[in-house]
Amino acid sequence: MDKNTPDFNQKTILITGGAGFIGSNLALHLQDNYPAARIVVFDIFRTGERWTHGSLKSFGHYANLTKFRGDIICGDLNNPVDLNRLNSYQFDYIFHQAAISDTRVYDQTVVMQTNLNSFYDILSLAQTHHAKLIYASSAATYGSSSSPQTIGIESPENPYGFSKLAMDRVAHRYVNEHPDMRVVGLRYFNVYGAGEFFKEKTASTVLQFGHQILSGHAPKLFEGSNQILRDFVYIKDVVQANILACTAKSNGVYNVGTGVPRSFQEIADILQQQLGTNFKTEYIPNPYTGYQMHTQADLSLSQSELGYTPQWTLEAGIADYLPEIKSSFRQKVV
Repeated sequence: MDKNTPDFNQKTILITGGAGFIGSNLALHLQDNYPAARIVVFDIFRTGERWTHGSLKSFGHYANLTKFRGDIICGDLNNPVDLNRLNSYQFDYIFHQAAISDTRVYDQTVVMQTNLNSFYDILSLAQTHHAKLIYASSAATYGSSSSPQTIGIESPENPYGFSKLAMDRVAHRYVNEHPDMRVVGLRYFNVYGAGEFFKEKTASTVLQFGHQILSGHAPKLFEGSNQILRDFVYIKDVVQANILACTAKSNGVYNVGTGVPRSFQEIADILQQQLGTNFKTEYIPNPYTGYQMHTQADLSLSQSELGYTPQWTLEAGIADYLPEIKSSFRQKVV
């Protein structure tokens, strides 16, 4: 066992949003590596309801947890009765991943209630249980700020990004008032990997381009995609960051990316190379104004305070992800 990571055996762990993309990966990783841990997943699960722009209101899906053997509580963060069910446990660690994460949801009340109001409840739960709390922040807090995106220079441009920045500020105040608490926020950049299939159109471009190619079509990219760069981070590095955050040197917020921006064009080209295809790329006009053209995580604090160093390059991550991309291609969503 790595000396920088805790032994979760004999510990009780809560993962909110545990049926979602990141939460389910974390739950299965802990289950596989710490068989004596008691893991509790809390998730609202998929209802089929959609926002006015067509995206699902909840991404949690039972299929992400078919191999999970721990406790599952179906509940809503906004429902005190559901949250009260958690008091029957005594948690040592809380990984708070649940949120409205769609940046195109502009109903500010709903986003703030779900992401921010419930966070007060999670902080209170962590304090009562004396549990270490690791929560999902987001690179959306940076908006269109210039690269590399650095802690302390935020400019959110949608309700989701603002809700996450508000969470970071609440956490900062909370730990100052309760110095015995351990609370760490992780600002995820563009995460891709197994388990994102049920996010549909909000899944990563890695999965979307992969499915386009597997369907026999050229990948469809925005014009100038060789100039659109993102910090794409593989899900296994995100799980690693969550584990390392449990032994962070100090409370705070930390970036989780690779520090190496890659273009949309590179993703399509890597997929074609690994899938053995040679389609010509189809280019379409970019319909978005104010489109973020470059993201790059400043990892200096993450490296010094968490000991986080990304292990997966884009090429290696896609190669590892490829079997899942293929198996999900004809998967029926129910």
